[in-house]
Amino acid sequence: MTISRDDLEATARRLVGAIDETKESAKNTAMMGAFVVVAVVVVAFAIGRRRGSRNKSLIEVYKV
Repeated sequence: MTISRDDLEATARRLVGAIDETKESAKNTAMMGAFVVVAVVVVAFAIGRRRGSRNKSLIEVYKV
């Protein structure tokens, strides 16, 4: 059995197609992960800001 140029080209095209699909999948996963991280940080900031303003103590110091 001999390997022809067409066989090599077909195999190379399949490999490139698989790599492109994997790259797109990884890109989509990374974008979703970044969105989740940003959302968690924004929610944590909002909760901390609200909680901080609610439990804030006011201390007045008078110099005599």
